[in-house]
Amino acid sequence: MAASVRLVRDDLVPPFRADRVSEGRAALKLKKPGRLPEEMGPPNGYSMLPWLLMGMGSFSNLLQGETPNPWIGGIGLLAFNSLYIGVVFRAFDKDKREAPATHRMLIAMTAVTCALAIVYGGSWLLFFPLLGLAAGSVLRGRRLAQVVFALSAAAGTIAGVRDGWGAINVAYGTFISGMVTAAILALSETVRELRATRQELARTAVEKERLRFSRDLHDLLGHTLSVIVVKSEAARRLAPRDLDAALAQITDIESVGRQALTEIREAVTGYREASLANELDRARSALTAAGIAPVVRQSGPPLEPQTAALLGWVVREAVTNAVRHSGASTCEITLESTPERAHLTVTDDGHTAPSPLPTSGTGLKGLTERLSTAGGSLRTTRTPDGGFRVSAELPVDGVEESVSGETALHTGG
Repeated sequence: MAASVRLVRDDLVPPFRADRVSEGRAALKLKKPGRLPEEMGPPNGYSMLPWLLMGMGSFSNLLQGETPNPWIGGIGLLAFNSLYIGVVFRAFDKDKREAPATHRMLIAMTAVTCALAIVYGGSWLLFFPLLGLAAGSVLRGRRLAQVVFALSAAAGTIAGVRDGWGAINVAYGTFISGMVTAAILALSETVRELRATRQELARTAVEKERLRFSRDLHDLLGHTLSVIVVKSEAARRLAPRDLDAALAQITDIESVGRQALTEIREAVTGYREASLANELDRARSALTAAGIAPVVRQSGPPLEPQTAALLGWVVREAVTNAVRHSGASTCEITLESTPERAHLTVTDDGHTAPSPLPTSGTGLKGLTERLSTAGGSLRTTRTPDGGFRVSAELPVDGVEESVSGETALHTGG
């Protein structure tokens, strides 16, 4: 038995989809700096500060006493720089960027820029491109184009009055600085969102793989171990009086164990499909060994492999619950199919309340999710005589697409 356990562990670990899980985990890790442009730090308020050097000409004029009313110019320069710094630092936080206070600061900055340009002209006109930078960092969408066009027109008009033909350069610089800044920052935000989406998709892929693995192991091992336990008990009871019958049960246990190993290998590599015919045969064997009389009824046309596979899982889980919990004497499995839909019911006449109730079990919950994905449904009810019934219904059309999509995910397709 210990050798069998070691064999199961050796067979389980290597085939597990480590490639997909490793890829998902790798996607969650940050790459080394400098590998890709997108891994560089995102723009922030500090990256906008060097542009303030465009105002050094005005500052130099103040220091050299070339500016009339220097106190007014100094106060205006301080106000402009303070507003610029406040606006660009708030621009990189979405909530602060869209706050009314930020827009009020931008309006105040526009007023200061226009006032300084009208009063002094010359190098003070270069505050208009800086104003365009601030507007481009804050505004998005249609409002951006409207505001930047208005600022460019105002810059061109004021510069035309103060500087003649130099107004073209000022207006063009204001327009380009606003639009290019907005485009670069919008692209940066899009890249960050795409990276966050990629990481979320990687997390989802890992979680789906874990869910598939745990669900399949539950479906496989829960049923198989129940059959082994029932047949082992039967062999123990038969051994004192009928050795040949006990040996037959032990042979069945060996066969079930070998088949379980094969299914586990297929489960962890994502290529396994349940077979309805095999599950019905196993259901008869497991029910008989548990002292429950199996009754199987089938009618209708043959089912598509994908539909049969899903219904095979329903048979396996329902029979496992009947063997474990029901205390029944009879279990009926009825399969009725039409070209459009397939309906399966598994009903036992047990009177022992299961603990916990099968409706809250992991197996039936997983089956409900599988059938729901394929457009079907799963219901569990009590029969009038106290038994338990599991009913599954599936559309024949559309199951193939749903199941194949799930298989593609499992196999990395």
